[in-house]
Amino acid sequence: MNIWNKIIIGAISAIVIAVLYVPSVRSEEKNNPPVSQDSLKLIQLKPGNLPKLIDLGSKSCIPCKKMAPILEEMKVAYKDRADVVFIDVNEDRPATLKYKVTLIPTQIFFDTTGTEVFRHVGFFPADSITSHFKALGVK
Repeated sequence: MNIWNKIIIGAISAIVIAVLYVPSVRSEEKNNPPVSQDSLKLIQLKPGNLPKLIDLGSKSCIPCKKMAPILEEMKVAYKDRADVVFIDVNEDRPATLKYKVTLIPTQIFFDTTGTEVFRHVGFFPADSITSHFKALGVK
């Protein structure tokens, strides 16, 4: 493993540790943690609707930034056939615990019953996402 890989892994690990373990400074955030708009959509969706892809990341993480246009493309390509949701772990800390996220970005696929069927950590290209949607029966 070269030095750049070690630096990148170390930086990502530091970000994840900061996101998961650094306590909130403001007490109202502890009592009422912020919830992203996409998380609200997840709460409103009921099992049995559509297969889902949830990408948990950060707007400041480099691999997450590379995923952003792919996720937007998938939202358009699979509109009304699958849900594609981005959750910023800095804005929605409870989601990191709920989905047991240890590194970002993390992509989680759910079937129509709400059961997790696949999880990936790191950058995930569009063709791989398409393959997993096809495996879930999304055309």
